[in-house]
Amino acid sequence: MRGTRWLLLVVIAAILSGVWLTYRAQKKVLRDQAPPKPAALSTELSSSAEHWHYRITDLKTGRVLADIDAGDFRQVKDSSRVDLNNVTMKIYSKDGASYDLVHSAAAQFFTSDQHLYSDGQVEMTLGVPVEGQARRTLVSIKSSGVTFDSATNRVETDRAASFVFDNGEGTGTGAFYDPATHELRIKSDVKLDWKPAGTPSAPNPKPLKIEATSLAYHEAISEIWLKPWGRLTRENTVVEGEHVVVHLQDSVTSDGQRRTAIRQVEASKAHGSDTYPNRKLEYSAGELWVDFDDDSEVRKITGQTNARLVAVSEASETTVSAYHVEMDFDTGSRQSLLSHVAAAGDGVLTSKPLPAPGRQPGETHVLRSNQIEMKMRPGGREIDTVVTHAPGKLEFLPNLPAQHHRTLDGKDLFIAYGPQNRIESFRAAGVRTQTDPTAEERRRNRAPFVTTSRDLLARFDPQTGRLASMEQRGDFAYEEGDRKARAAQASLDEGQDVIVLETSARVWDATSSTSADHIRLDQRTGDFTAEGNVNSSRLPDKDQKKSSELLSGDQPLQAQARKMVSANRNRAIHYEGGAAMWQGANRIQADTIDVDREKRTLVAGGNVVTNLWEEPKPPGPQPPAPGPQPPAPVLTVAHAARLVYTEQDRLAVYTGGALLTRPGLQVKGREIRAFLAESGTGSRLQKALADGAVEIVQATKDRAYTLTGEHAEYYTDEQKVILRGGRPKLVESVKGAPPNTTEGEELIYYANDDRLTVNGVPKQPAESRIVRKKK
Repeated sequence: MRGTRWLLLVVIAAILSGVWLTYRAQKKVLRDQAPPKPAALSTELSSSAEHWHYRITDLKTGRVLADIDAGDFRQVKDSSRVDLNNVTMKIYSKDGASYDLVHSAAAQFFTSDQHLYSDGQVEMTLGVPVEGQARRTLVSIKSSGVTFDSATNRVETDRAASFVFDNGEGTGTGAFYDPATHELRIKSDVKLDWKPAGTPSAPNPKPLKIEATSLAYHEAISEIWLKPWGRLTRENTVVEGEHVVVHLQDSVTSDGQRRTAIRQVEASKAHGSDTYPNRKLEYSAGELWVDFDDDSEVRKITGQTNARLVAVSEASETTVSAYHVEMDFDTGSRQSLLSHVAAAGDGVLTSKPLPAPGRQPGETHVLRSNQIEMKMRPGGREIDTVVTHAPGKLEFLPNLPAQHHRTLDGKDLFIAYGPQNRIESFRAAGVRTQTDPTAEERRRNRAPFVTTSRDLLARFDPQTGRLASMEQRGDFAYEEGDRKARAAQASLDEGQDVIVLETSARVWDATSSTSADHIRLDQRTGDFTAEGNVNSSRLPDKDQKKSSELLSGDQPLQAQARKMVSANRNRAIHYEGGAAMWQGANRIQADTIDVDREKRTLVAGGNVVTNLWEEPKPPGPQPPAPGPQPPAPVLTVAHAARLVYTEQDRLAVYTGGALLTRPGLQVKGREIRAFLAESGTGSRLQKALADGAVEIVQATKDRAYTLTGEHAEYYTDEQKVILRGGRPKLVESVKGAPPNTTEGEELIYYANDDRLTVNGVPKQPAESRIVRKKK
């Protein structure tokens, strides 16, 4: 680059002009020239000359190497010093088309160690055409206190230097140039204003300011080193760090002009910023690389080792940290707008909402993964999408009391953002989520809930950024305290705090379990609705006194229905649609069944059928006599339109036309009230009361008894039937004989021994005994 070769040329000029101009010129004048004898020298001088000119040529090729002019020179007697005044040197390039011009008002050459020193101002102009005018601004340098070592050809000064070149200008303190290594150093206080050459797409590129503790230009490898510290400022962009290396690239334009551009800047322990009114970008890393495009715009920034990026917009602050971070920029608008970020190695992306008037902040999102890719929306202010290419964890940190703390673990995470960096949707695979209760929910003993599934899709409210709904597919599982659930898929309505389970759904806790095609679970209350092939099971209460089921016992209570509704933490249950409930052999069927565990009631409606098995009453204190085995259990079957059972009085009321049957006995009536034996004896029937068009039929092997009336009482232990109201009547039917009929105000019939008591007119009781015919 021509703009940076200025010091190199200055050094060469100083070397050739100082040494060869003074030392060899003096020798040649004394030895070869034969001018008129000069005036006598001063007693203080050994030699002198005026209007002196000397040309240096290559002895092998005859090529002119340099032309040297001096107004005069003088050598002090008994001294190795030669004083030169008004010195002008032209050092020609190899092709002879240009030369470097050096001018100094005064210089001193010391023959003892062959170095040249100019205490005054030295001005150098590089690349002056031999013919015609220069096609661009030539590099010029001004300094003082310059020393040239003829043995090494090195030039050095410790004083201030200024320079002008085609791409700008600069200043510094102290300079050094070594032509053997083509190394140029500015020792301290480096300030360089670089104006990149324009291009057709960017005719007026933004200037670049370089500041550094020191600068070293290595021409052979086209690098500028800024050590131990350097800073580059370009409009609103600032990059600084330690051991900065600026990589240059030379090119030739279509019109033959030589163009030098900065291609990359690298630094250690570096940080930078890009600040505009509505956005700000900050970045840092142990190692940082900044790449520039042809128009001198930043196109890529790469950070490694504790790399960190902070992007601030009007609505949010986004931070990315990782071992390695790459940032790509869109330069189409002649601004470097962040377009893409890739983080690798312990990556963390944090998106935090910023406070704004009239807007409640959403949750802060923290994403962790070994590989994170972030794309920005046009303009570089807001996030468009975030993707992980490795397993990751997404955490939602609440900023309001009503917000939940959530974590999500999965792989292939994809987050889509809307305006103001609010999440619009989220999907992942192999997912595990955990939602912690709020402080208010913890006071109500709400436990954290955990879900797992193969796939997850979440949608968020675009106005608030809060989770609106979530769908999970493939082996969905849910757990909240001792409540658990499974299904092929599930969806969460966050606003209503409801989970809907679909296909092979199941919900259970420590005491009960329900499966169905479809289950809707209210997380706040624990209530749920199950539909389609409902099956439920509940363990018996440890304290049977608290049991509310007609079928209470020591076996699990099972139920089936088309639909089930569980409320009040499974203490109120409703079954409908072909409902059936059973415990062991005992069973209830109806269109609907309702169980209230707090009120300790059971209500069944529509086509009610109950099947209650009871063991015979245990024997008295005398041991049973040897002989036949004890009788088999007794089945009581009841049919009705409606059943209401209350545990408090162990009463089952069948209404709407009831029918109760036992072995050899059938009871009909508009209403039947069945009283079960005391709690702890299962479903054993103690007595039954029937009202309204009562009909009781008892059948034996060879005859049948039919009792009718408006009210009947049946006592199982005594096998006694009492009929009252509507002129009770008993009809005895015997095979092959006409029926016998008995009527009275009250009939008392004992089925176990066929005794019948008939009460007629008051004070005139009648009693009849029925005797069976012997065969």
